[in-house]
Amino acid sequence: MTHQFAVRVYYEDTDLAGIVYYANYLKFIERARSTMVLEVGIDQLEMQAQGLVFAVKKVEADYINSAKLNDDLRVETRLQQVTGAKIVFSQDVYRASTLIFSALVTVVCITNVGKIVRFPAKIRAKLDEVFK
Repeated sequence: MTHQFAVRVYYEDTDLAGIVYYANYLKFIERARSTMVLEVGIDQLEMQAQGLVFAVKKVEADYINSAKLNDDLRVETRLQQVTGAKIVFSQDVYRASTLIFSALVTVVCITNVGKIVRFPAKIRAKLDEVFK
């Protein structure tokens, strides 16, 4: 399954030339992942109440083309791997059919004191149910 998330490029997302500032792609894909997780029934506020949060451990990013002011973008998120200790997402940003940005994002689960722990079985089950 591919989750799709729409993003519009605003002035605040760009540099003086009207091109999206490179770090903002990370914001775009974060919003897409957060929305996808919520839509599959994983409540991050509930996780926080249990002393757990998602944390990005690794990002491999490839900047392919430039997005510009007023562009309508689409973030496509796919689940690549789910284990007890990590989730790997593949995320691509498109303007129409043009690939702009591509990333592999590894997410782990940490406690409120920063210790990496295994994902609760309930979370893995929800992801397995939707993406497998």
